[in-house]
Amino acid sequence: MPERRAVDAADSSLVLLTVEEAAQRLRIGRTTCFKLVIAGELESVTVGRLRRVPPDALPAYVAKLRRPSRAA
Repeated sequence: MPERRAVDAADSSLVLLTVEEAAQRLRIGRTTCFKLVIAGELESVTVGRLRRVPPDALPAYVAKLRRPSRAA
């Protein structure tokens, strides 16, 4: 049986990340990351019954956070 290698969340070759891996990259909690996904604030896709986050969604989310709010 082939040995499975542990997947590093920082692996830049990953096409899609689990929500847990996205949370690790953002340095936030898993539950908080799921809340962002459910709220639509962090882009995600469904693959079968699985929820995955495209790696380029992370810098897009951070860029949204950095934009000054118009209410200020």
